[in-house]
Parts: sequence; C-alpha cells; structure tokens
Amino acid sequence: MSINSDEVRRVAHLARIEVSADQLTAYAGELSTILALVAQLGQADTDRVPPLAHPIEASQRLRADEVTETDQRRRFQAIAPAVQDGLYRVPKVIE
Repeated sequence: MSINSDEVRRVAHLARIEVSADQLTAYAGELSTILALVAQLGQADTDRVPPLAHPIEASQRLRADEVTETDQRRRFQAIAPAVQDGLYRVPKVIE
C-alpha cells in the first residue's frame, strides 16, 4: 500500500499537525515503506507458533507471603480526621 501527499496532508490536518509542503513527499515515502513492511510481516506463516505472554520463558522469584508488621489500624484511625464504621471518611470530589 502506498500513501500519497494528499493523504498525508489529510491525516496531518485530522491530527492537527503542521506539515510543510516539502515534508509531505518525504513523509509519504516513509509511511509507504512502513506499510509495506507491515504487509510483509502479515504474510509470515504463524499458524504453528504458540502465543506467548513474554518472549523469555522465565518465572518470577517470589518471596513468601508472611505478615511482617503488626496491625496498627486502631492507632492510625485514632489520629485520622474522620472515621466512620472503621472506614476513613474523605470529602466528596465528584458530584
């Protein structure tokens, strides 16, 4: 797929990007090259390639899930400006 200068001008207008007249042909050529590469990648046979979540098969080293601090909820709520039914009250910001 190739892109001409008129299409670049229209897209630049929609994106509210100022593109000078001498840049139009350069951008049209570069975008055409990019679209040709994407078309070439689309022709690759990927039927037997399993989907990946990450290109490197690695597992995360996780630490043990252990409690490391004591419960200080009552202490923090005692110094809070507003608490109701064990919850912190904050001013309404969205109406």
